[in-house]
Amino acid sequence: MDTPEIIVTLTGLALAAFVIWYFFFSARQTASAVSTAGGTQEVDITVKGGYSPDVIEVQRGQPVRLSFYRDEENSCSEELLMPDFSIRRDLPAFKTTLVELLPQQTGTFAFTCGMGMLRGSLVVR
Repeated sequence: MDTPEIIVTLTGLALAAFVIWYFFFSARQTASAVSTAGGTQEVDITVKGGYSPDVIEVQRGQPVRLSFYRDEENSCSEELLMPDFSIRRDLPAFKTTLVELLPQQTGTFAFTCGMGMLRGSLVVR
């Protein structure tokens, strides 16, 4: 291997390591749901290159209302999947979409975009 091949190989390995770290090991933003006077737990989530916050903590047995505001036109983020709750929603660009559910079991439940690239978790305590 000559010098340019070594540089290209090392650069490719560094970029691959960065992508793996970003998608699987980077710090997650966590938010606890705020209960309204009616007892519904609410969280606002911004969708722009990911979910912010991407870890949401709620209490079991209380209704949850998630407000997803999609602040982009990226085609990856146009669909929301919450398979453990049998929820699939289209997320129109620059609009808020409400998702309501009633978690009955404790645990960590994933939600993703339609392509599985954007990921978040609903933690039920």
